[in-house]
Amino acid sequence: MYLQRRNRILRRSAAIRALVAETNLLPSDLIAPLFIDEGKDIRFQIPSMPGYYRYSLDNTLVEVKALWNMGIRCVLLFVKAADATKDNTGKEAWNPNGLMQTAIKAIKNTVPEMVVMTDVALDPYSIYGHDGIVKDGEIVNDETVEALVQMSISHAKAGADFVAPSDMMDGRVGAIRSALEQNGYSQTGIMSYSAKYASCFYGPFRDALDSAPGFGDKKTYQMDFANRTEAIKETLMDVEEGADIVMVKPAMAYLDIIREIKNSVNVPVSAYHVSGEYAMIKAAAQMGWLNEDKAILESITSIKRAGADLIATYFAKDVVRLLG
Repeated sequence: MYLQRRNRILRRSAAIRALVAETNLLPSDLIAPLFIDEGKDIRFQIPSMPGYYRYSLDNTLVEVKALWNMGIRCVLLFVKAADATKDNTGKEAWNPNGLMQTAIKAIKNTVPEMVVMTDVALDPYSIYGHDGIVKDGEIVNDETVEALVQMSISHAKAGADFVAPSDMMDGRVGAIRSALEQNGYSQTGIMSYSAKYASCFYGPFRDALDSAPGFGDKKTYQMDFANRTEAIKETLMDVEEGADIVMVKPAMAYLDIIREIKNSVNVPVSAYHVSGEYAMIKAAAQMGWLNEDKAILESITSIKRAGADLIATYFAKDVVRLLG
């Protein structure tokens, strides 16, 4: 049999496959999320996220050094606020001596070149577990944006490289950008959660930070998972308002959205491989139903192939180890 074209030639060996690979993962593509708790010498394994931990600040610094030495250059910080600090205003979120602000300073002092991104949303500080201020059972938009602005300024003052509003309130990117400029933090970037869907895959994350909503759900501000064009609209608006990086969350169930947004914007696109996606791989691997290492690499590669320039993932260290 004579064939003019034999496509299998380019798959014949591992060396050839690597030579012509269309998608390549690098440690510098990865963002490592970190959960931080009050206290000392805490290393608490999150029950629904086997192998992932919430650390006190001293152990967080150890982890940051390890990440840097592995070639990971960016961390995304989340804090577990003490119950006594929670209310319906979120004021602890901009406490200059709060856990987040203290953590930012400590990380920048310990590993100055590490890119520090910070979560900007009120749910860790809310008695209701919602991303905004609650009035008469409704999450109000404009008052929440005012709180998010104060939170962002406090993070910038502490030394954050990027603030990452994850709340999905209308107009918050523009308000944050204006406030950063007006307060002399023009060098601080914004990584906006532009297309954040109301997803069931966030469950383990809420377990990690004790931030599940106390009533209702988050569907009045996070996006309907049935929608695609809405994600493009939201993202383009965030870019117009001053977002430096845009994010799609979750990642694996939304690869089509990642590609649509990559094709629509001229800023870097990030994607969040979320806690539920992590937990599914871990659970299936523990049952012997799939090979964990192979599933990790295939999953993260698929997210990059879809168009993500940056990937926030709880598998960051595993990916670097596997790329070895």
